[in-house]
Amino acid sequence: MSRVGKYPVEIPRGVQVAIAGRLLTAKGRLGELKLELTEFVDATVEGNHVAVKPRTQETRARMMWGTTRALVANMVKGVSAGYTKSMEITGTGYRAAVQGKNLELALGYSHPIVYPIPDGIKITCERPTAIKVEGVDKRLVGQVAAEIRGFRGPEPYKGKGIRYSDEQIRRKEGKKK
Repeated sequence: MSRVGKYPVEIPRGVQVAIAGRLLTAKGRLGELKLELTEFVDATVEGNHVAVKPRTQETRARMMWGTTRALVANMVKGVSAGYTKSMEITGTGYRAAVQGKNLELALGYSHPIVYPIPDGIKITCERPTAIKVEGVDKRLVGQVAAEIRGFRGPEPYKGKGIRYSDEQIRRKEGKKK
């Protein structure tokens, strides 16, 4: 029995969920997301809940049961409230700015890094050392934030680099005389 899959996903007000064949679609005020269901699970819309059930009791079907339920819950939350990742830049001369459809980063390299912002993602810089990544797709928001962090991850001695706002960097002591 799946601990995650057995609970139905509640559909909030203002969100429509439709199932056409193997395609589940969620529409809300922030956008629309689609999910192709696997052959191992079935999903049904019952009132204001989406229920996911495995087709058989084989291991693969039970594994996909909880996974599919979590994906549906992420879709429903994404189209109703959206997802946000906040990032901080630490370091002398390190800064970020949004120029049209690109994010320009100055991270101590000999050249500025230009990151094209993907469709469905909104990036804002309230100040030069703060980046906020927003969107409806949880996976895409996390992927974009990880790619931006990958340009200059935080280092343990001075803490310079790009880190998530809620991330704690374990600092090292450094060299002694």
